[in-house]
Amino acid sequence: MAVNFPKEEERILAQWNEINAFHRQLELSTSRKPYTFYDGPPFATGTPHYGHLLASSIKDIIPRYWSMKGHHVERRFGWDTHGVPIEQIIDNQLQQELGVRGRAAVEKIGIAEYNRRCRQVVLTYAGEWRKVIGRLGRWIDFDNDYKTMDCKFMESCWWVFKQLWEKDLVYHGAKVLPYSTALNTPLSKSEAQEDYRDVQDPAVVVSFPLLEDPDTSFLAWTTTPWTLPSNVGLCTHPDLEYLKIKDEESGKQYFLVEAGLKVLYKDPKKAKYKVLEKVKGKDLLGKKYLPPFDYFYEDFKDVGFKMLNDTYVSANDGVGIVHQSPAFGEDDYNIAWKAGVINEKRSPPNPLDAGGNFIMPVKDFLGQHVKAADKDIMKYLEKSGRLVKKSQITHRYPHCPRSKTPLIQRAVASWFIKVESMVPNLLKNLEKTQWVPASVKDARFHNWLESARDWNVSRNRYWGTPIPLWVSDDLKEIVCVGSVEELKELTGFQGDITDLHRDKVDSLTIPSKQGKGDLHRIEEVFDCWFESGSMPYASNHFPFENKDNFFDKYPGDFIAEGLDQTRGWFYTMSVLGTALFDTFPYKNCVVNGIVLAEDGKKMSKSLKNYPDPSLIMDKYGSDPLRLYMINSPVVRAEPLRFKEDGVKQIVSSVMLPLWNSYNFFAQQVALLKKTENQDFMWDPAAEAQNTNVMDRWILASTQSLLSFVNTEMSSYRLYTVVPRLLELIDNTTNWYIRFNRRRLKGEFGTSDTTHSLNTLFEVLYTLVRGLAPFTPFIADNIYQRLSPYVPLSHQESDTRSVHFLSYPTVRTELYSPETERRVSRMQSVIELGRLARDRRAISLKTPLKTLVVIHPSQEYLDDVRSLETYILDELNVRDLVLSSNDAEYNVQYSVLADVKNLGIKFKKDAARIRKALPSLSSDAIKTFLKEGRIEVEGAELKEEDLRVQREVVKTKETEKLEAATEGETMVLLDCEVYEELKREGLARELVNRVQRLRKKVGLVPTDDVRVVMGVEKGEKGEVEGVVREYEGMFAKAGKEVKFDGGEANGVEKEGQVVAEEEAEVRDMVVRLKLVKL
Repeated sequence: MAVNFPKEEERILAQWNEINAFHRQLELSTSRKPYTFYDGPPFATGTPHYGHLLASSIKDIIPRYWSMKGHHVERRFGWDTHGVPIEQIIDNQLQQELGVRGRAAVEKIGIAEYNRRCRQVVLTYAGEWRKVIGRLGRWIDFDNDYKTMDCKFMESCWWVFKQLWEKDLVYHGAKVLPYSTALNTPLSKSEAQEDYRDVQDPAVVVSFPLLEDPDTSFLAWTTTPWTLPSNVGLCTHPDLEYLKIKDEESGKQYFLVEAGLKVLYKDPKKAKYKVLEKVKGKDLLGKKYLPPFDYFYEDFKDVGFKMLNDTYVSANDGVGIVHQSPAFGEDDYNIAWKAGVINEKRSPPNPLDAGGNFIMPVKDFLGQHVKAADKDIMKYLEKSGRLVKKSQITHRYPHCPRSKTPLIQRAVASWFIKVESMVPNLLKNLEKTQWVPASVKDARFHNWLESARDWNVSRNRYWGTPIPLWVSDDLKEIVCVGSVEELKELTGFQGDITDLHRDKVDSLTIPSKQGKGDLHRIEEVFDCWFESGSMPYASNHFPFENKDNFFDKYPGDFIAEGLDQTRGWFYTMSVLGTALFDTFPYKNCVVNGIVLAEDGKKMSKSLKNYPDPSLIMDKYGSDPLRLYMINSPVVRAEPLRFKEDGVKQIVSSVMLPLWNSYNFFAQQVALLKKTENQDFMWDPAAEAQNTNVMDRWILASTQSLLSFVNTEMSSYRLYTVVPRLLELIDNTTNWYIRFNRRRLKGEFGTSDTTHSLNTLFEVLYTLVRGLAPFTPFIADNIYQRLSPYVPLSHQESDTRSVHFLSYPTVRTELYSPETERRVSRMQSVIELGRLARDRRAISLKTPLKTLVVIHPSQEYLDDVRSLETYILDELNVRDLVLSSNDAEYNVQYSVLADVKNLGIKFKKDAARIRKALPSLSSDAIKTFLKEGRIEVEGAELKEEDLRVQREVVKTKETEKLEAATEGETMVLLDCEVYEELKREGLARELVNRVQRLRKKVGLVPTDDVRVVMGVEKGEKGEVEGVVREYEGMFAKAGKEVKFDGGEANGVEKEGQVVAEEEAEVRDMVVRLKLVKL
């Protein structure tokens, strides 16, 4: 009956739950050295997707491994419970109930009710997460989880912030920031980078008449017409050349750069204009102009509405003159400040409400949202004669990652953490950490840190950790609170404070020490990235608890998340760790790529472009899903297109072969008991004396694998480990068992059978422990079936699960690099031989005459010769010929160019070099293979420039040869089918079976026997004919051969029958009987 992996996994899962396996593992390791893993908190407002399952697989594998390596590994789940995703759910509810959302809804129902609703929905899907993550096989503590909304967590966030405050790393200022009009709040720059989309926007050219010459105008190009009502200046590049032109159709005169003519005219070459003057941008500095709107004219007429200079202006975009609206552009703000247009007392025009709608004095567009107002603003400009040109542009534009609406740039008074001054320390601390893959650290994250800007940590929201700043009305007196006790002490509050949300603390006031009345808490809450970045401290309620042993576990040993977290969690943890303790809070960081739908698009529930993860686990099991994901480019931070067929393939190529290997072992152990009445028990010591080459090879391979796994896992390179683990499964099933099936079945005697069973057990027992972190279900399943064969002297304290055991240690006495090398070369030759057969469509059952192996190394040829029997048997070939002289087999060499490499290196000469390559002789190419260089047409070519090909020149003599090559190895298979080979092959197999039967019953070469044969199935005449034709060959196995039912009648009476068995030989069944004479 076929194994049902999902059902077996559910059975194992039930066992784990019954014995409380995860907590039992923690209990067994309590006294061991701690290994610290930090789990990044997800939101529980949706169900887990493949990205979560991938990250969870990585976060399960690595802690399992280090636990088996002798560490105590606590694993606590965490929840991100604050922020916009939660508020959006409540806003949608309130929109339906009250017809309002956001600030208006809060004003209607109050913050207390709003936060109560948020708390109610925050863990909507927590139960589903627990179920799915548990079914994946991940061991993590959901009962002792941390939540960012817990009072203890929030209190530690206050402590973190107070440390920054006391280090003078916090300030209040107005900065132009990405702003979400849908959420009514500024975002950090990292958040604004998350969601760029291609959008169409208006692109307009507007005129700004000079006050000194109203017939001449400056031109400016913008894709945000809504910013024009707030215009207070224009800017040119001081060193760029500007043209003053006269448009002959309209008679108007304009200033712009020459490159801007293509924006002004469809075809500048055909356009009718005259260049009147050429000036530098610095020559235009200070020239006053008439703004397109007069809403702020009185406020800025003395300081603004003039030409400014700055080098950020480019000739490549627009017309080389940039309109300045300081509240809605970072460069605009900085330039206006530097020029004195704005200052501490004169704020930039910012005529928008929190939702991005125009307010007074912009009376003509009052109440309109900025993006919606673009059309009316263009109509207004057209009517006033200021719109010179309008068009559409498609460009990449940032969107709010939560509301999916376009962001704007807006000057907002916010609270900032000073990050720019930390950059040198951030880069220094980055060098102390290890990242996988390293390229993310060296490029993406390094670059992000290098260009880091001060972090806006304040959000104008309601459901979040309140920023613990109490201020006077004039903002001159500020108190930062760092704990609940400090808050009670400063406010005089007498009761218990068990909740720090806005509805509980906003009403508390602190008496001023400067006679300014009461200090009130500012309205803002923390950016929720500040909370998740504080998790190493806040999840432990540090420093209010766990203070004594905190630094035994800090920095953490390991974190893992997706590539997008380089601008999120990885970044905020790194900033806060550097600010607090001048270290990153982690030593090792594993970065995974993004899991996409099969079509390469983002996975989308609405598009239904991916299969439900729970259904995949129910259909194939969790182990195949885990293996599929972690044996893919996604663990190298590259994208993975998820394909259900990929999971299915893991079942057939990995899970079933592994299961069948165990099954085969179990069957042979049962057969040993049945035929020899012998109970198998593993004897680890027996393997050190094993001389069988295949036993020594698979045991040595296992030790090499363990050594490799330990090295690579200490460097967190899962992507190198998994392929090697799968390679051992393949070696076990498709090479060791296949080549030793008859030994394992007992055909060479009890001693050899127990040796081979002991070897197979050692490999399987090592494999299940080695695979346990990666495929926890099948590893435990097979382990529990193998466990009875482990002697008491080799059992650990709790044997109920493989996950309670130590990771297998390397047995150096079983190392044999020479044996591994020999068998590896044998495998290569066999695979090439199979390939040659496949190309000619010749079945392995058809005996062939000769296999030629060509290789320049004598050691290689000697290795192949030492395993000749295996090669001949596996490929069903009679003769093996080894040679280092390919010339005698008409082998010709040629080269193919690496076109890309040649093009880069030799540019226009590349074509000439390529043309000369076919004329290279085989000898010249052989020299190139030895020396790694060759000169062609005066150019020196190296290994990366050429690919060498070898082929047999087709002649009448060679047409029957099929060649296959890999590296320096070439095999030539004689594919001619010879009838006599079939008969000789049958004779060899029959003799082989007789010899094995002799060995099985302990006969020695000097024991004379009569061989009695009976053909139970197949052509008796064919067997009789072969025995007569190859009489000499059979003489080595027995003194005489007789046939049942004929000349053998009564032979048993003439001697003792010492052995009898039925043997499958090709398509026949032959009964063999040995009579001792």
